[in-house]
Amino acid sequence: MIKVTILEDTCKGCGLCVRACPKGVLEIAKSHLNAKGYYPAVVAHQENCIACKSCALTCPDVAIRIEK
Repeated sequence: MIKVTILEDTCKGCGLCVRACPKGVLEIAKSHLNAKGYYPAVVAHQENCIACKSCALTCPDVAIRIEK
């Protein structure tokens, strides 16, 4: 099983990870702000993850972890 974890308080909500994901696993939260006042990325479709790590590699804040 693959698990995607986003460190929400580190995320600046830039959306690079959302665009990098080929399977649409991530979305930008519209319902809540993180501690820094940004709308963070959230895992919306965990079951679609193929562990390609594109999201983690593109994240400038190193806020995404992929575990198998």
